[in-house]
Amino acid sequence: MMAALPLPVLVLLGLLGLAGGIGITAVGPGGVLPTIGLFALTDLSPAEVAGTAIVTHVATGVLGTAAYTRSGQLREPETRRTALILACTAVVGTPIGVLLNTLVSQRAFGVVLGVLLAAVAALVWYREHHSSAERLAHPPAPLVVGLGFAVALVSGVVGIGGPMLTVPLLVALGVPVLESLASAQAQSVVIATAGSLGYLAHGAIDWPLAALVGIPELAGVVLGWKIAHALPTRSLKLALIATLLALAPYLALHG
Repeated sequence: MMAALPLPVLVLLGLLGLAGGIGITAVGPGGVLPTIGLFALTDLSPAEVAGTAIVTHVATGVLGTAAYTRSGQLREPETRRTALILACTAVVGTPIGVLLNTLVSQRAFGVVLGVLLAAVAALVWYREHHSSAERLAHPPAPLVVGLGFAVALVSGVVGIGGPMLTVPLLVALGVPVLESLASAQAQSVVIATAGSLGYLAHGAIDWPLAALVGIPELAGVVLGWKIAHALPTRSLKLALIATLLALAPYLALHG
């Protein structure tokens, strides 16, 4: 597949991988950008789009987990508890999502992806306008179980790692941004691993395209982690909201 794509498309896919990696560790949402690129710019089936995208999140999840362990967030007991619950629910939810993907048509996949983008844009906007209400609190375990299962299910269907939904949802529940990002990275490792195994069993991973997207994505993860700790991310979040809202109708109407 990769050899049949023109050079500008290959470059754009690599840039989307880089931007996605930055978004994963800087603001949470962002990992969907490679999925969007693979869906809009290639002839891959929905299963191949999801499988190729989700396999890249194995490495990004591991790197993001290591980064947030180094900066201390994943050493905090409450954050570790949340991350562990999210990871355990991903073991169950992700394989179900992979199975559901096999029932989704190209058209339905575009609609699901478009609706998901609009929902995430709304969550990021909510987080941006309620950041002053952040407090050192973590939701009760049953709520985290439900949240983790739902996120893993959707991630398995679409081919995302988890931070895209988990971070804004946790922040909306009162968890601080850095702790939310840290918990979501650990969850992402399990979602991506379980999802990759499922799509591998269906022969639905394009490895050359996964490398094309995944290598720049890893570089973006490091950059995003530095941004999250060193720079105001308001402009990045606003740009992400605008991008998601602009792409949502296109994906929904032209899937």
